[in-house]
Amino acid sequence: MAGPATIRRATPDDAGLLSRLAARTFTETFGHLYPAADLQAFLEGNYSVERQRTILAHPDYAVWLLEQAGEAIGHAAAGPCGLPHPDVQPGDGELKRLYVLAAHQNGGNGGRLFATALEWLLREGPCVLWIGVWSQNHGAQRFYRRHGFTHVGDYEFPVGRVRDHEFILRRPADWRQS
Repeated sequence: MAGPATIRRATPDDAGLLSRLAARTFTETFGHLYPAADLQAFLEGNYSVERQRTILAHPDYAVWLLEQAGEAIGHAAAGPCGLPHPDVQPGDGELKRLYVLAAHQNGGNGGRLFATALEWLLREGPCVLWIGVWSQNHGAQRFYRRHGFTHVGDYEFPVGRVRDHEFILRRPADWRQS
């Protein structure tokens, strides 16, 4: 039996690992939605080693790796909000990615990654938090609703020629879990 999963902050030295994990988790979760050429172009453009290294070296962004028995099984990324919504303000934070491999879901690991990212986003005090989520990802939407996020807008997320309908979710700075 594998031991418990651990979470650690990724460094620029993890760029190759993160590139492979991000491509694997995105493909496992959403790959069936896209023509192969569109998916490949998206993965190469968004999850290249160079792009991950740039993100990992940037002081305004943070990425965490979820690891179990020496294998990376999930990741989360957070930083300044870049969602296309008119109410986004400087200082607002965004959960940019939260993925756990399917074989390791439903054991609380996603919740632990989420809590780690939010703790980092709120490190300087309360702020408005944002998340973009695919409109058909009902499980993620339920999870985020439980944590105070509400649907406040929509946008298109390009994956090659495909344009996904995404929801913009927001949680106010003064939200407190009951």
